[in-house]
Formats: sequence, structure tokens, C-alpha cells
Amino acid sequence: MAAVAVHQFAQCITCHAWSPDQSMVAFCPNNNEVHIYKLVQDKWEKVHALQKHDQLVSGIDWSEKSNRIVSVSHDRNSYVWNQEGPEWVPTLVILRLNRAALCVQWSPKENKFAVGSGAKTVCICYYEGDNNWWVSKVIRKKHNSSVTSVAWHPNNILLATTSTDGKCRVFSTFIKGVDARESKTGTSSDPKFGEQIVQLDLSSSWAFGVNWSPSGSTLAYVGHNSMIYFVDDVGPSPLAQNVAFRYLPLRDVLFVSEKLVIGVGFDCNPMVFAADKSGLWSFIRFLGERKESSSGPKSGSQFSEAFGKFYGQSRQGLSNDTVEPSKIQGAAHDNCINCIELLKQKGIKTKRFSTSGMDGKVVIWDLENQQDLMEYL
Repeated sequence: MAAVAVHQFAQCITCHAWSPDQSMVAFCPNNNEVHIYKLVQDKWEKVHALQKHDQLVSGIDWSEKSNRIVSVSHDRNSYVWNQEGPEWVPTLVILRLNRAALCVQWSPKENKFAVGSGAKTVCICYYEGDNNWWVSKVIRKKHNSSVTSVAWHPNNILLATTSTDGKCRVFSTFIKGVDARESKTGTSSDPKFGEQIVQLDLSSSWAFGVNWSPSGSTLAYVGHNSMIYFVDDVGPSPLAQNVAFRYLPLRDVLFVSEKLVIGVGFDCNPMVFAADKSGLWSFIRFLGERKESSSGPKSGSQFSEAFGKFYGQSRQGLSNDTVEPSKIQGAAHDNCINCIELLKQKGIKTKRFSTSGMDGKVVIWDLENQQDLMEYL
């Protein structure tokens, strides 16, 4: 099985992030705190509880180079946490929001971070050394609903967003004095801050997780209609394709390589999507999939399982003997997966990632021994 470690940290986890050396993990146990656990002699011990937010913490990101944690919450605030000795010292970031902050991510150079919100706006925050504070610039009047996810392009300028208005958008976040001129994207002659590069109207439902490929040549995002969308040549004439699947919708998505994508969501089991040599994307399989029983008719098994669920029977417990095992049975997660993070290693092409979900688990996955996926890594 691809799951190499399963850690039960809480009853429910809303988001998580790893320290640069992956010896510590920060997560929100579905409340207004951020808990940090450290691996000590093969055991995870709670070493810090970051308590500044007043409402649910909805997003966490841990910078790889500067070792800073950024957190956002439904209280409309953001904090940047710097480690000074044994303690984590918070710095308040004024976001100027009138609705909840929903997601956050550091830029690749870690000189900015982006915050998506329920106020239909995106805040781009950067540090002003002269005044010793964090400043936010807001991208307004572009989204028609809540911004559910943000993802930085490797060039540190382009930012992709998804929204519950069903659209995925790409913006320029160039800030004079923060970004170098040579790092500006070539998709526009003069991309100013907040300029919309492209709007993708591919989904007929809410859009959630979004992610760029390692090279930045492909963009992937998911919809609540059990579809995932892949976009190449992001710009005035993008090339898009969608993949529909017959399972429950996804909530987040991650590029492991240029040709391999992992999607996680309501099926409680990571889904693998891959591109063939011609660049055509398709669903491959569930990562933690159990082999289905070959006995009994498939349609009858599905009907029996649905009938059992209708009468309150558990999908993992009180099912009929003739019911075919569900893909959820035997999986590492027992509830919706809402966060996926790549476990990066310096100088090594990573094949590991982690997931967390509503069951309070953080699961580490390794694709090293998945022989059928090697050609895509």
C-alpha cells in the first residue's frame, strides 16, 4: 500500500503544513489554534500551541527557506509566526477583509504570500522593512464569490485562484520594489498588479483546489461536479481538457511530476491522474485501492450497499455479506480529505506527499514502490 505512515493527531483537521526538515508538523484541530508536533524518538509530541486567532483557522503554510509559519482564520486576520528561541512570536497582518480568510500560500521566493477570502478578494501580502510590518495589497472586483484556493506559479509573479463562482483565474502580482523586473512573465508586455491574465470558465459548479506543475507549464484545478481540469499554455489562447469521473468530488489537487497529479476529496482515497505521451490526461486508479471482489454481480452489489446506507448502515460495518467491498474500506482515511502537501527533499525528486482530513489523521504516502506509476514520475 502507498500509505507508509498514519498519524491520528485529533478528531478533525482542517489544514496542515510541514517544517522545512519535516521533523515537525503544524495543523489546526478544527478550532482557533495551530498545534505543532515534533517527532521525538519515533513518537510525535506536542511542543507548541499557537493561540492568537479568535475563530477557526482555515489555512496554514510553512515556508521552506525562512522557516516562518503563516496562518489565516475566519476571524479575517493573518499572522506570520517567527521562531525566536523556543517560542513562536506572531506578527499581525492587517488584511482589510469583511469576510473570512479561507486559504493561504507562500510565494516560491517567500517574499510574499497570498490569502483567498470570502470577501471575493485576494490579498497579496509582503514585508516592508522600513516600517517593520507586513502590508497587504488587494485584488478586487474580479471574483463573483468566495476564493477557495490559491496557487503560485514558479515565476513568483502569476497567481492562480479558484472560486465558488465556478471559475479559475490567473493574475499578475508584480509589486514594484518587491519583485525584480527580469522575473516578470512573458504572457503580457506590462502585467501590472491585479491584472487578470486569463479567466477559465470550464466548470459548471464550485471550483476548489488549484495547482501548477513544477515547470509552470500546466495548471490543474477541480470542480464540485466530479471533474478535474487541465490547462496548458496559460494565456490568451489556453489549451484545456477536462476529465470526468464517476466518484465523489475532489477538494484539492497536487502535481507530483509534470505528468502525474494526485486529487483528494470526498472519496477519502487519493485519486491518481496521469498524462500519456500525447499529453492526454486520464484517471488511472485510487492510490489506496483495495481489490474488489469478483463474486456477485456488480450492479446488485452497488444496489445492496446503497440500500444498506439508506437504512443507516455503516459503509464499513453493518453491510450485507453479499455487498462488494467499497473503495473506502481498507483506506488510510475514514472521512473527507481536505488538504494535500508535497514532502520536498533537497536535491531529490520527491515521490512523497501527505494528506489530512476530517477524520483527524495525517497520512504520509510514498509512490516509490508503485511500479505502474513509475513511467509518469
